Amino acid sequence: MKVGISNDHSAVDLKNSVLKHLEEKGYEVVNYGTDSTESYDYPIAGSTLAKAVLNKEVDLGIAICGTGVGISIACNKHKGIRACCCSEATSARLTREHNDANIICFGARVVSTELANDIVDAFLTTPFSNGERHKKRIAQIHQIEEEQ
Repeated sequence: MKVGISNDHSAVDLKNSVLKHLEEKGYEVVNYGTDSTESYDYPIAGSTLAKAVLNKEVDLGIAICGTGVGISIACNKHKGIRACCCSEATSARLTREHNDANIICFGARVVSTELANDIVDAFLTTPFSNGERHKKRIAQIHQIEEEQ
């Protein structure tokens, strides 16, 4: 699986830790974020990753900013992106299983490295359940996007 990862300036250290964790697990990782602590805006980081997911450059994405909220909002501005901000592994698992989320987001100021790795592992190893009720709800989300 090919995974994209992106971050703003507040999340460089956590991004690097997660990136290393993923590579140790055998994932191919593409870094779309910054490696500098100089100011780098989360809307740019989120948008760059969202475009990579939509263009199928990567299978799934991981987005990290200070809280995870801003970057998730930026990602979700792209039609077809279902980004979820999670601060624990259960939500990360369920957002893949129920929502077929394609980007997971979290905050470097909110979660520890160990918890970030747990969130990422839950997200990347959980398949979409493909159940009819979940497909119906995702179709409703797509309908909302079409109406905009």
